[in-house]
Amino acid sequence: MKQRLVTVLLIAIIALNGGYYAYQRLVPASKPTRGPVYSTRQVKRGDVSVGVEASGPLNPSRAGGIQAPGRPGPMSGGGVTGYMIDDILVKDGDVVKQGQVLARLRGVELESQVKALSEETGAERKALADLMGVPLDSIYSVDPSAGITLRAPISGRVTGLTVTEGGELKQGQIVARIVDDSRLRLVAKLTPGEFKRVTKVGQPVVLAFAQYEGFHPARVSDINPSPIPEAVSSLESGLPPAGDSDTGNWAYVYWVTVESENPGLVRPGMLVRVGFVDDHETIFSRYPARVSYVSEERVLNRADAMATRVFVQEMQTVKTGDPLVSLAGQDARDMVQTRLDRLREKELNLAQLQSQLGQLEVRSPIDGVVAEVNKAPGQTVMPGEWFGNVFNTSDMRLWVQVDELDVLLVRPEAPVQVTVDAVPGKVLEGKVNRVNTVGKGEKGISRFAVDIMVKGIPELRPGMQAKAHIDAGSAKDVLLAPVEAIFEEDGKPKVEVLQPDGTTRTVAVELGLMDARVAEIKSGLNEGDLVITGSTADLLPSQRIQSREGLLPENKDSQTNGSGGGNQSGTAPVKP
Repeated sequence: MKQRLVTVLLIAIIALNGGYYAYQRLVPASKPTRGPVYSTRQVKRGDVSVGVEASGPLNPSRAGGIQAPGRPGPMSGGGVTGYMIDDILVKDGDVVKQGQVLARLRGVELESQVKALSEETGAERKALADLMGVPLDSIYSVDPSAGITLRAPISGRVTGLTVTEGGELKQGQIVARIVDDSRLRLVAKLTPGEFKRVTKVGQPVVLAFAQYEGFHPARVSDINPSPIPEAVSSLESGLPPAGDSDTGNWAYVYWVTVESENPGLVRPGMLVRVGFVDDHETIFSRYPARVSYVSEERVLNRADAMATRVFVQEMQTVKTGDPLVSLAGQDARDMVQTRLDRLREKELNLAQLQSQLGQLEVRSPIDGVVAEVNKAPGQTVMPGEWFGNVFNTSDMRLWVQVDELDVLLVRPEAPVQVTVDAVPGKVLEGKVNRVNTVGKGEKGISRFAVDIMVKGIPELRPGMQAKAHIDAGSAKDVLLAPVEAIFEEDGKPKVEVLQPDGTTRTVAVELGLMDARVAEIKSGLNEGDLVITGSTADLLPSQRIQSREGLLPENKDSQTNGSGGGNQSGTAPVKP
C-alpha cells in the first residue's frame, strides 16, 4: 500500500512539471505594449527619366538587287535567252558603293544579234528613205497619206517609160529604165588565135562601128580564160545563142569584156568589132559584139496605185534621186505605214539589245552592304533575274510593339536609344517615325505597332534583334519619392508622412513623371520629408517578428535612372 502511494505521487509531480513547461512554451510572457514600427524613405531632389522598352527585328530602309540586264520574260522581236556569269567580284558582307562593279557577264549570242539587227535596220531605213525621197534623218516626218514618189536609182537617161498620169500601176510593174549612157560595155567573143593577143586587164584596144568611120579607144576590163562552145550562127549575128541544134556549126570562143567612154552617138544594140593593135598592124575580131551600157537600173512599182504625176519624159537625162513618178492610193498609204511601223519596232529591239550589250557589267544600285550572292561563276542567269541583294545600313528601320499602357507615352519624333546583342557596346541613335493609332489584341491586351528610324552602322544585318528605349520625357532637380510610398485614396494619389513626434499624417500629392522606382512630386511634400513605405501594422496575425533587422531595410542611399533621390529608412514608436 505504501509503495503504491509513492508511485502515484511521482506520477503527479511529473504531470505538474510537464504542464508548467508546456504552459511556459505555449503562453508567452507578457511584455510592455508598444506601437507599430515604420519603414521610411526621405524625399530628395534628383533627376528622373521615363522610357518605354521594346524589341523587334531590324530591317533596311533601302535595298536593291544584283540583277542581270534586260526584262524578265520573252522579248518582242527576239532577244537574249541568257547570260553566263564570267566573274563575281564581291561576297556576302562586303561594303560597296553605288555604281561599283559587282559581277561580269557574257552574252554569247548578244553581239551577233546586235550586228545582224543593226544591218537589217540600216537597210530598212535606207530603203524607206529612198522610197519616200527624203533624207535618212527625216523618215519619221513623212506623211503616209502623201503617197510614194519613185525616184531615179542612178544618174543616166530614162528609157522604156511606160506610165502616164492617171494610169493604174500594178505592184512589181517596170515603170522605166535608167541607163548610164556615158560608158559602153561589150563582150567580145574571140577565137583562140585572137585570144592570144589579150595580155592583161586594162590592155588598150580599139572599137570599129559600121555606122561610123574611124576607131574608138577602149580597154579590157575582164578576161575569162576558159573556152566556151557557141553556135557559129549566134557568133556571126552577135545575138545570144538560140539553141542551134547543128552540132557541126559550133566553135570554141573566149569571152573578154571591154569598156569605153560613149562618144555620145553609140546606142545599145549596135554591132562593133574589137581591134588589137601592135607595132605593125591592127587585127580585128572575127565575130562582132553588141554594145550595152555599163550601168542600167530598172524602176519597179512597189504597190498597186495610180500615177498622179509623171516628172520625166523618154530619153530625158536625170540624176540620182530625181523624182520620176508620184503614186497615190490606199495600198500605197498602207504600205508606207506598215514599213514605218516595222522600222520603229526593229529600232526599238535594237536599242534594247544595245542597252544590254552595254550592261554586261552588273553594278551596285546603291551604297550599302552585300546581303547575299546566290550564283557562282559559270552559272547562267536570265534577263532581269536577281541573283543577289544589296542593302543600305546607314538607315535602318525597327518595328516594335508596345502595350496599351505605354503607347500614350510614345510620341512621334521622340528620341530612341537602340542596342543590338550582336553588336555589343554600341548604342545607336534613332527616333520614332510613326505610331499606329489602332492596336491589335493579344491575350486580352492591345498592342500598338511603332516604326522607329535608326541611324545604322556597317556591322548591322537585316533581321538582327534590337532593343529600343523610347524616351518618354525627363525632369531634372525635382522632388522624388519612392513609388511604394504612393497609394490611391478617393481617386487621388496620397502618401503617409512620419512626423518628428512619431505620429503620421496622410498627404495628397500631385505626381509628375514616374518610373519603376521613383515618382516626381510636383506638390504636397517638401525636401527631407520621411514618407512611409511599410509598417509592422501591415503584418498578418500569424506573422511573427524575428528581429528588427529582418523587417527593416538597411539605411543606404540608392539611385534610380541616374537620379539623386536618396533612400533613408528608420523606426519610431507610436505614443500610447
